[in-house]
Amino acid sequence: MPRLLVVHHTPSPAMQALLEAVREGVAMVDDVDLDVRPALSAGAADLLAADGVLLGTPANIGYMSGALKHFFDTV
Repeated sequence: MPRLLVVHHTPSPAMQALLEAVREGVAMVDDVDLDVRPALSAGAADLLAADGVLLGTPANIGYMSGALKHFFDTV
């Protein structure tokens, strides 16, 4: 079964709502395993086990959040 990894940083209600919309959307697709990880706890093993990746982050002065940058730096 294909695995979709969602790496997210959701500090605001709007970002949390977006994450919930992603969960609801994936639930409508048959045969997809959803793996949701906060950016500060996701790692290389999560990334290697995934068939697809979705990144969720607010824009902070035109740049990704520090939490998502930490994910990129560690993997």
